[in-house]
Amino acid sequence: MGRDRKHRAGATETLERLCREKGLRITGPRRVIVNVLAESDDHPDVVELHKRATAIDPGIAIATIYRTMKLFEENGIVARHAFGDGRGRFETADHAHHDHLIDVDSGKVIEFHSEAIEQLQEEIARRHGYDIVSHRLEIFVRKAKRPRRQGRDVAASKPPS
Repeated sequence: MGRDRKHRAGATETLERLCREKGLRITGPRRVIVNVLAESDDHPDVVELHKRATAIDPGIAIATIYRTMKLFEENGIVARHAFGDGRGRFETADHAHHDHLIDVDSGKVIEFHSEAIEQLQEEIARRHGYDIVSHRLEIFVRKAKRPRRQGRDVAASKPPS
């Protein structure tokens, strides 16, 4: 939860505004959940959200977290991800598009953006006669066992003549 105070306050205001725009009331428990989401720089699941929320308000039930996250997801306030660990993990939907690398051993999620990947996806869709409406890229990775050499010797990889 390493975001600075000013950014968190702005994120909280943005999430509350999104809730109001969708006609959702900002109840006390929802305000706590919004604050927890605004402070999260990871992709917490419901259990982790409950742990963080009850540190602020011990009276928040896990059922409240489940219902709120379902409501937030249905209204486009959060995005739910399945990163292969069997848990639904969440992030706010109020930021720029990005993709994810998921370390299958540690569960660590790394956000990244690649203009080259974005252009390639557009090109592939267009080649097949489609326009992209939405997409999500999740790449499951494992740390390399040995460091890869920079600038591999192309001649060494060619078959003998």
